[in-house]
Amino acid sequence: MSEPHPPPLDVRLEALLFVAAEPVSPRRLAQAAGASLSEVEAALPRLQAVLAHRGIRLQEHRGRWQLTTAPEAGAWVAGFLQVENTVRFSQAALETLAIVAYRQPITRPQIDAIRGVSSDGVLRSLLSKGLIEEVGRAEGPGRPFLYGTTPLFLEVFGLPSLDALPPLEEDQPPAEDAPVLKG
Repeated sequence: MSEPHPPPLDVRLEALLFVAAEPVSPRRLAQAAGASLSEVEAALPRLQAVLAHRGIRLQEHRGRWQLTTAPEAGAWVAGFLQVENTVRFSQAALETLAIVAYRQPITRPQIDAIRGVSSDGVLRSLLSKGLIEEVGRAEGPGRPFLYGTTPLFLEVFGLPSLDALPPLEEDQPPAEDAPVLKG
């Protein structure tokens, strides 16, 4: 009796990602799918494009991939699961999340310097909610923790990846009539 022909790689990847409890690296997917790393790295963006207008999305964060619910379907999923779909963030939490998202990896002292106030409590809250995580330690005195966003951050804000963040205003050229500040 001959061995059945394996399904196409995109089918294998979608099935593996569907059962994965957490984001998965392309290397682990390649091993599980019986494919080369380069084949998987080429297939993942194609699968992401196929799912871009479906009820589930393929999301990449820091080189790991996972399936998530499409943001526009969130209310129906929440109703089906009988969970509340509202997440409220304080202004301080939103400021801190934006700073971490755009400047990661970043330390608490750097966040405090940008915000002009202590961010200890906000960081603890965001860590406990799983929206940010410690991603390492900075070089230098005290070796402070470096913070970055998590896959849950992308899911909550409906982003396929950090590349989907809108550009910062400071990255845009100033208007012709904008005053120029000299420091």
